[in-house]
Amino acid sequence: MIRHRHLTLACSVVGAAVVALDGTVLTLAQPTLQHDLHASFTEVQWTSTGYLVAVAGLLVFAGRLGDRYGHRRLFALGTLGFAAASAGIALAPGIRWVIGLRVLQGVCGALLQPATLGMLRAVFPPDRLAMPIALRTSAIGLAAATGPLVGGALVTAHGWRSVFVLTAIPAFTIGLLALMVPAPRPSGAGPSAPPAGVRTPLDLPGACLLAVTLGCLVQVLVGAPESGWTTSTALALGAAVTAGSALAWHERRTARPLLPSALLRSRAVVAGLVTLLTASATLFGALFVATYFLQDVRGLDPLTSALWVLPLAVLMVVGAPTAALLQRRFGPRRTTVGGGVLLALGVLLLSRLDASATAVSTGGCFALLGAGFGTVMATATTVVVHRAAVAEAGVAGGLQQTAMNIGPALGVATATLLMTLDASAGFVPAMRSTFLVLTAVAAVGAAAALGLPGRTAPAKARRHAGPRPHPGPCPGTRPEQRPGPPTGPDPARTRP
Repeated sequence: MIRHRHLTLACSVVGAAVVALDGTVLTLAQPTLQHDLHASFTEVQWTSTGYLVAVAGLLVFAGRLGDRYGHRRLFALGTLGFAAASAGIALAPGIRWVIGLRVLQGVCGALLQPATLGMLRAVFPPDRLAMPIALRTSAIGLAAATGPLVGGALVTAHGWRSVFVLTAIPAFTIGLLALMVPAPRPSGAGPSAPPAGVRTPLDLPGACLLAVTLGCLVQVLVGAPESGWTTSTALALGAAVTAGSALAWHERRTARPLLPSALLRSRAVVAGLVTLLTASATLFGALFVATYFLQDVRGLDPLTSALWVLPLAVLMVVGAPTAALLQRRFGPRRTTVGGGVLLALGVLLLSRLDASATAVSTGGCFALLGAGFGTVMATATTVVVHRAAVAEAGVAGGLQQTAMNIGPALGVATATLLMTLDASAGFVPAMRSTFLVLTAVAAVGAAAALGLPGRTAPAKARRHAGPRPHPGPCPGTRPEQRPGPPTGPDPARTRP
């Protein structure tokens, strides 16, 4: 059983890191890809947008598929498909092939991402779940740190196709490893796990409505900052609102909803999702603006800019396991609120930077961002997955991943809108006002974290465990010698 847990943890960590690495190296490869394939800027943007739309629309449904057919199977299918799509992109003859294969990558990414959390929930006891999720978070931070450096070196030396070979090899390896791992009995399943052979019916109408809602919402968030409020953007927003309303009506009336009502009524789960959404929106909105500040205002080249931002990834790698230890001592609520405060403080200090900013002052701000975000992500994710029943772990993982995909798009869209409200004010004044708004967003996330559970005292846990069973009579006593209830008055009470 311990060996199965270690293999499952390895699959989860590497799978999450591969997806994070793919996103970072693609950004560096896009300019060279555009030049090599003679593509337009819009076509190159669809290599990212197509992936985001596909993955956001299918995450929750993919999590439900994992609950039904097994997270290990979905993870293996997703990673092997992801590897095949990456290899196909490395051999693609034109930009349309790249876009189509990136959409396929999004579908496969939707299959494997919730499974990385569902597998951990299935094999680790609830009281030992925090550290595996923290290690998964650290792996994402490590991929974010090394991705720009490794990707930049590969693009410079071997061209843009080499970065997709970089993601294909580990994805293929970990997919084969997942197939060799036997499916263990869920840990701590108890009455929450479905009986063997019983499968919950799939809510296909709900899955379609949710996919349309989230896919159109991502299209609006990505497209509006690039091209403004065009007719297509307005139609996408209308489709998202219509499909979302139809989804809410359908989920209240169907017998087997895609989104379990008990999960959505959980205060801790909703607080965790809101915290993750606001934290990721804050981080990626701040990174988007800070990148332009470092390169356009400070005049740094892309590699030097990545080195200045490196403390963010380093503190995220270190902060996530530290958060797991703090969570055990202080509880999820205090730990997450503390992380949210660090995140808000880092963005607030970024708003004080100007053209004379140094590597030390900038790196300190990014260190606060990394420590705060790593803490929030590790702790809030643990709460969302822990509070879900084993039979709904995939849906909980899908909701967590949806928040982590919608949040960055929302943050970048908000930052872009704020930066362009008053173009005549200059970049630094607009940057300061944008960072102040993002600080307020981070503060909202920290306030939402107050809805997370606090530290459970040992005595409280014992009270909830129920009364101790009676030890019973001593062995070898005859029935007439066994103690029974008192039948007469208590001599102590009748004594004069």
